[in-house]
Amino acid sequence: MIAGKGSYLEQLTAGVTMQSAPVGRELEGSSPPSVFIGRWNYPKVLAGPMVAPVKGDTRVMDTPEAWIPARTTQEEIIGYRLQLVRGTRAVGVRDVEDRFVAQLQEIALSSSSRDAEASFARTPQGMVFSEDSVPHGPSAAIERFDVAGGAWDRRLERVFHDTDLSASEAVTALHRAGLPFSQIQKALSVGAMGTGRARRLVPTRWSITACDTTIGDRLQAEVRHNPVIDCIRVHEFDSLHNHYAVLLLPTGWQYEWLEAFLHILGREELVFADHEGFRGKKEYSQVGGCFYSCRMAVLEALAREGVQAGAIVLREASRGYVPLGVFNVRENVRSAMCQPAAEFEDVPSALASVAERLQLPLCRFEGESALLRDIARGRGQTTLGAFCR
Repeated sequence: MIAGKGSYLEQLTAGVTMQSAPVGRELEGSSPPSVFIGRWNYPKVLAGPMVAPVKGDTRVMDTPEAWIPARTTQEEIIGYRLQLVRGTRAVGVRDVEDRFVAQLQEIALSSSSRDAEASFARTPQGMVFSEDSVPHGPSAAIERFDVAGGAWDRRLERVFHDTDLSASEAVTALHRAGLPFSQIQKALSVGAMGTGRARRLVPTRWSITACDTTIGDRLQAEVRHNPVIDCIRVHEFDSLHNHYAVLLLPTGWQYEWLEAFLHILGREELVFADHEGFRGKKEYSQVGGCFYSCRMAVLEALAREGVQAGAIVLREASRGYVPLGVFNVRENVRSAMCQPAAEFEDVPSALASVAERLQLPLCRFEGESALLRDIARGRGQTTLGAFCR
């Protein structure tokens, strides 16, 4: 299923016509701060900084946590990202003492934007979109790179110098301390956390899912001991050509992610799904990193409230949607969980309310669902056909 979803999302990005930043072989500007570690040819990967061809405070270009609350448009986000020029250099993932890697760590641990200068082997070209990581603009092999000095975030600095602290402990400690997810992820990616010789560069795509999973697992272990909610709740949110509905059930922890892509390329109506039970999930999700981003966001809200629930999350992406990375799911579900909940006494009433704002009949989600079918069977039904229209 993920191969089908992946190829479909690639088709969605093929039609993007926005222009990336026009730059030459010499670049002076500011890094938001931002870095990117590729995964091709692992364990020798292409790593490098991302620098905008403007000087000043460019942090908004690489702070996904700020975009949804500010109602930043999809076009504005893409505009930010296509200004970021990526320099690349082949580096072994264990070469964390390398001078170039040290410069990347200098950027990733920074508390502010950093002025930088770069020379490239050729004129940077192209742009990159992905369902996992945020887009960026043109790229080229970097020949020379210099970054201005500056202060590190103190929380990241403590983790960097604590070589007895495991990477997972560092990630969860930084999350507890309130550090934005994007900063935690970048620090993990540049090998700035972990015990002694275990430190290594982590490809950006992998580091995102690793942080979502690590934080989510810690929250799940906590939430499983909380009291169960006493009614059915629904949280909903719309943003960036997506609608999200989070259905919370008065059960022990169980979780299902259901996403539909509707009429974006033409007349297609595609639904993908995955789920986990009370004890979690061992194998990697067939729907990719969005499964873990959504899971983390829901568990974060449950832990904050000190309660436990089962969660079924429905997402519809419609015409105009462009894949921007799993931040899109994480931050939108976070926003959904901050909306006042509608409360219901029974599942049919909750589903009927959700169905009013969905384009796709609920029975279409049921076709890919495990938990919705369980609910139907529990009520003595064989299908959710009443919600087809």
